[in-house]
Amino acid sequence: MIKAVARSLLIVSLFTSCLSQAEDYEVIQVYTQDELNALVRENKHLQRVKADDCQLVQDIEAHALKIQEPSFVYLWGDMLAWGVCVDRNATLGMYYIHEAANKGLLAAIEQLGRYYNNGTLVIQDKDKAIRYFREAALQGHLKAKISYIKLLNQGYGSPYDYEEAYHALYNTVFESKRTKAEAKQQLAKLETKMPEYAIKNAQRSDQF
Repeated sequence: MIKAVARSLLIVSLFTSCLSQAEDYEVIQVYTQDELNALVRENKHLQRVKADDCQLVQDIEAHALKIQEPSFVYLWGDMLAWGVCVDRNATLGMYYIHEAANKGLLAAIEQLGRYYNNGTLVIQDKDKAIRYFREAALQGHLKAKISYIKLLNQGYGSPYDYEEAYHALYNTVFESKRTKAEAKQQLAKLETKMPEYAIKNAQRSDQF
């Protein structure tokens, strides 16, 4: 009887000790879609994973591979591409970034544009870059809109694209004065390549 009581007291003591130790650790929940999308827009998603001491790797992988949420597929791909909290595998990372882009995630489409534009992880290919930028730009991605026009101003793409590219950026609402100034500069350059009627058409809010 005494041994049984002692054993029970020991189990209670160990359980209480485990609870006390658990309280010393912060429980980090996996990111919500809105939170992750905000981090992606600010290009802080990899920084956040590092800041959380890589505690969410399994959760991120599960959301990417099992649930297949586009933003998590993109995050998982970026982690693999750069070896953040996982062994680096750039080929597999690019595969998942492409998968996220195929699911319609604009951040992934825009990033592929940047990678091909700059030759990051891939052979530089301006034609591929402009196709990705165009796809994201015409769906409202601000960085892609500016990058799309920059490449048009550099002579890539087709003059037939000028009007739609101009329209997409011209009718944007800007939160940043700096971004707005950059947009106006790029639009002014593109105007020099466009006839007056095309500029007026592109400035109408009811076009395209």
